[in-house]
Amino acid sequence: MARFIFITGGVVSSLGKGLMAASLAALLQARGYRVRIRKFDPYLNVDPGTMSPYQHGEVYVTDDGAETDLDLGHYERFTGVPSRQSDNVTSGRIYQQIIARERRGDYLGATVQVIPHVTDAIKDFAQAEIDDLDFVLCEIGGTVGDIESLPFIEAIRQLRNDLGRGNSVSIHVTLVPYIAAAGELKTKPTQHSVRELAALGVQPDVLVCRCEQPLPESDRAKIALFCNVPKSAVIPALDAKSIYAVPVQYHNEGLDDAVLNAFGILPGRSPDLSRWTTIMDRLTNPEGEVTIGVVGKYVGLQDAYKSLNEALVHGGIANKVKVNVEWIDAELFEADDADIAARLEPMHAILVPGAFGERGAEGKIASVRFARERDIPYFGICFGMQMACVEGARDLAGITAASSTEFGPTEEPVVGMITEWMSTGGLEKREAGGDLGGTMRLGAYPAKLDGNSVVSTIYGGSDISERHRHRYEVNTAYRERLEQGGLVFSGMSPDGMLPEIVERPDHPWFVGVQFHPELKSKPFDPHPLFASFIAAAVRQSRLV
Repeated sequence: MARFIFITGGVVSSLGKGLMAASLAALLQARGYRVRIRKFDPYLNVDPGTMSPYQHGEVYVTDDGAETDLDLGHYERFTGVPSRQSDNVTSGRIYQQIIARERRGDYLGATVQVIPHVTDAIKDFAQAEIDDLDFVLCEIGGTVGDIESLPFIEAIRQLRNDLGRGNSVSIHVTLVPYIAAAGELKTKPTQHSVRELAALGVQPDVLVCRCEQPLPESDRAKIALFCNVPKSAVIPALDAKSIYAVPVQYHNEGLDDAVLNAFGILPGRSPDLSRWTTIMDRLTNPEGEVTIGVVGKYVGLQDAYKSLNEALVHGGIANKVKVNVEWIDAELFEADDADIAARLEPMHAILVPGAFGERGAEGKIASVRFARERDIPYFGICFGMQMACVEGARDLAGITAASSTEFGPTEEPVVGMITEWMSTGGLEKREAGGDLGGTMRLGAYPAKLDGNSVVSTIYGGSDISERHRHRYEVNTAYRERLEQGGLVFSGMSPDGMLPEIVERPDHPWFVGVQFHPELKSKPFDPHPLFASFIAAAVRQSRLV
């Protein structure tokens, strides 16, 4: 029977509950346990797919095509366990399902209420597909005290009773602020947060206390006394040099031991954390460094490119170098007096990531042109591949009006909306005026690589599977003219209809991919494209 670990947050948001959950799962995994992590999001959106990156950060996509919270990226990067649609649910999705059932008459005329209908749906979600697991970690989004999270807290309370003693543990993540004027850490916010959670019927078993200064033993004792937990279950969580130092840091503070003790399980031997010490050794003792220019449109919030940033770090780990990322707003290159060379010449490589809409597109096209003409390694992801094709059409294939139908009507639709494609569930169709949410080509799709291509060498084979999230595709009607201009279509869908990868064999490193390889990269298993891209940046750094 799977045991449950429920994770809540208090005092303020952004305390790192997701990172703590991922780190704890990695520690349990290192002890030989089978784990899965789930995220409950209280907001009313059905999923984050239609939310602005500035509101929510990146949308993480699973193999089975779910648009999910970015914390699921942490979960995968730390455990290597592929996330699924069933690992992320929002209030919006739960209410949508309940209302659909009510309309069908499934409740046989009963009054539909938060208790028991909403709470039962949350409990069903938590307990789905867990037969092969030892621990299920469930992270509740938001902060205790939010109106939106009340049904989830109530569901936890009920589920802990349903599961019985010894089968669930509650972890509460709080803030212990440092008041500089007083020169003291203050425990009162933690006490109030725990009291509020307990008033809702959930008594925490373990407290994780985020703090900027070391937590004195006297303060740990005070928190334990007032919050009704053992002192050993008060775990300090100071800022770390890297997120990949967090698992070892939590282990050293006794988090995994405290959780196992709360279950009544003897911790036994220490976990094997060699993978994490090796990662940190490479991060703290690099043999060089490179600078990557990321030309994007959401650069004001780095969480919008969370997986991308981490994949670049992983590429650095693979090459034993430090990766410095320069986030550059693509719109800067659209001004009449834009000095592209001044911004991009210091870069050892250029990356244009995924995006939606016309804003910044011309700046990205200018970045592609600069990388191509100056022989600087270029990596285009999703929208970045499409703009590489538009640039190649305009500048090398003589199609000066080349554009994307995403920007409006065009005489030369080098990039256009896909209206149908084959998925694992059969033929998918889309209309231009349809809903935005959930209507993209989403999830993992296979691709076939040209056996003589650069990318087949990078992957070490010709059959791959990568995750997609896009509405538009490069138009294969332009393939012949683009290839005459040197842009080779080196990866296609198995039916040969949809372009997956383009490359320039005559360039030091120029690859565009329609999918999002960053979603599958891990610190202990860097994605081959990112490892190769950073290796190319290292070679470039030796030329300048």
